[in-house]
Amino acid sequence: MEKVPMTSAGYKALEDEIRFLKSVERPRIIKAISEARAHGDLSENAEYHAAKEQQGLNESRVAELEDKISRAEVIDVSKLSGDTVKFGATVTVVDEDTDEEAVYQIVGELEADVKAGRVSITSPLARALIGKSAGDTVEVVTPGGGKSYEVLKVEFR
Repeated sequence: MEKVPMTSAGYKALEDEIRFLKSVERPRIIKAISEARAHGDLSENAEYHAAKEQQGLNESRVAELEDKISRAEVIDVSKLSGDTVKFGATVTVVDEDTDEEAVYQIVGELEADVKAGRVSITSPLARALIGKSAGDTVEVVTPGGGKSYEVLKVEFR
């Protein structure tokens, strides 16, 4: 069974989503199914079929999240240190073409959100940054073409 690296914040977010799906969504869907059943003939009851489909989607999402949590390897970023980029690092880079600075944290696949500055450990940018230190330059092949970044700062927060 392959371990899934994630930060403690990512782990907590998964637990919160499971709790929501089980304690809020599941009872809501069960209520919708019972109300639709009360309308009679189930073979032509669109509300019943929609509620059953919602139930299937909800239960598969719960199973998927529980699988991820069971394989989670939680890494406490606050206990990490060093001056090279690794999982959990918050990296400040500057685009060498546009001089735009950006800050990214290297996180697990499930918690990646580029708009929030969290990039997946498997992304081209993260793979290029791993092992680099402040002052290093990296070339990244992105879907939009090649980019060149200089690493300004590596921190663990």
